[in-house]
Amino acid sequence: MANTSAVYARIDTNLKEKAENILQQLGISPSSAIQMLYSQIVLTRGMPLDLHLPTRKPTSIGGMSREELDAEIMTGINSLKSGKTYTADEVDAELAKEFGI
Repeated sequence: MANTSAVYARIDTNLKEKAENILQQLGISPSSAIQMLYSQIVLTRGMPLDLHLPTRKPTSIGGMSREELDAEIMTGINSLKSGKTYTADEVDAELAKEFGI
């Protein structure tokens, strides 16, 4: 039999329900998530765990505020200035990987 200990934590009910809903979609039990978190804390001596559901679809320009659009345009301009560019095939591959389109 495995040598285990119980971990008790009091958290906001709404937060718990939202988190457990996401864990269920990922196919991970709350106990397994805590076990993974503790393992990563020990391995990395920090909090590196980043599990999340992917964004369902890309944000359209029409769904952005003026400030968000300006920030995205500046990101593109700065990328061009630094010489960081992507081919159309690279962009298509990234969109297919991230959004399935």
